[in-house]
Amino acid sequence: MSPDDAAALGACVAAGGVAVFPADTVYGLACDPDNADAIARLYALKGRAPDKPSATMYFDVESVPKVGERTDAAVTRLLPGGVTLILPGGLGVRVPFLAPVGRPIMQSSANFSGGPDARRLEDVPAEIRAAADLVLDGGELPGTPSTVIDLRAYEATGDWSILRQGAVPADVVAASIKTQGL
Repeated sequence: MSPDDAAALGACVAAGGVAVFPADTVYGLACDPDNADAIARLYALKGRAPDKPSATMYFDVESVPKVGERTDAAVTRLLPGGVTLILPGGLGVRVPFLAPVGRPIMQSSANFSGGPDARRLEDVPAEIRAAADLVLDGGELPGTPSTVIDLRAYEATGDWSILRQGAVPADVVAASIKTQGL
């Protein structure tokens, strides 16, 4: 994502808008995680049940909420990259790449709920693109969604698991965690 695109994404989200943007894996939808109206709009665009969680995306590792020494070390080793980390309390966090967006965003894939992931902007349903306040084209993306790693018990017990295999293979995740000596 270019610095201009990153700034446009940050401005759109800050204004309460919903954006289609290129993440590191597939195209995503973004909004302000603290704006209930924007969140409702994003969920409506996807046709997604309001009780299904979405992740918060950060664009620098330092902004990810701190949990504790063990979990924070895992976060530092795994991010940025193609993973979503589920932290205590159920917060899903991503840092796909470093970019000057200036704020965290709530994100979900830019597709209808249960539909195929969008690797190209033209794969994002036309209805979603037309209803978004900002649409950024990042060309063709790898197309594999993030690997979802459950770290909710990691601080207390060292236990973790992969909830969804995706862009980062399980052996790479395990090696990153073992590098910590755990």
